[in-house]
Amino acid sequence: MAACTRRVAEVLCSFRTFRQIQHQNERFISTSLTHHAVTGDGQPPKFTPPPKPVIVDKTKYDAPQRRFLSPEFIAPRSRTSGLKFIAERRDMIKRRKTLNIPEFYVGSILAVTMKDPYASGTMNRFLGICTQRSGSGLGATFILRNIIDGQGVEICYELYNPRVQAIEVLKLEKRLDDNLMYLRDALPEYSTFDFDMKPVPHNPSADVPINTVKVRMKPKPWSKRWERPKFNVQGIRFDLCLTPEQMQHAQKWAQPWQEFDMLKHHDTEHLKEAILKEVEAKLRK
Repeated sequence: MAACTRRVAEVLCSFRTFRQIQHQNERFISTSLTHHAVTGDGQPPKFTPPPKPVIVDKTKYDAPQRRFLSPEFIAPRSRTSGLKFIAERRDMIKRRKTLNIPEFYVGSILAVTMKDPYASGTMNRFLGICTQRSGSGLGATFILRNIIDGQGVEICYELYNPRVQAIEVLKLEKRLDDNLMYLRDALPEYSTFDFDMKPVPHNPSADVPINTVKVRMKPKPWSKRWERPKFNVQGIRFDLCLTPEQMQHAQKWAQPWQEFDMLKHHDTEHLKEAILKEVEAKLRK
């Protein structure tokens, strides 16, 4: 019985070995025929190169670019001399032909290169978050803030200053408020940015993203009473630094009638559209 079992095992082993050799021979013959295939005239087929890859430039967008008019082109309501502002606008357009002034908002991260006779190499570059834009015409200014060696540094730049050599937008975004001067009283982490920061790409045809972050404040005293309604601050976590009684006490300085003061409303939509067409036409020349 044992001899029969051993004989059957040897036969099965021989059969498996034969099947493996047969399978390998079939694969070798099929690959050989593939490599040595010939055409009808007895010549091997011509080499056909693979198709070229299609390179898609993701930095280009088919949609039309976003139209933007810098706020300093809009004359304030108190401006009485229209001729003066027209002359200023002509000089502003002339300056923009030599200096690329990009689109940016309060909350965007910028880097400004400026001529400085007291700096090494006569050039000075500062990077920070834009905390305020003010002024109109040639007197337009903006403020950049950054934390350097644990100390808050703010620089106010004149937008059309001839000493400004370059303005780079490293991160284009908006914040919940149009004025971020309360960052002076916030924790340093909200105003700290690396000077070697790389630009963040953005879509020029899409809407500008809004950063909804709310900052945490240092313990009082603050430079201003930001909790009062006249500042209308949305980007501060008041629930972490003030009690409900303090917030209720701040409402005593509310002025609800201000929203119904028609003299404070300055509708500039039609004026903005006309100025935008004029600026675009002159910049193309």
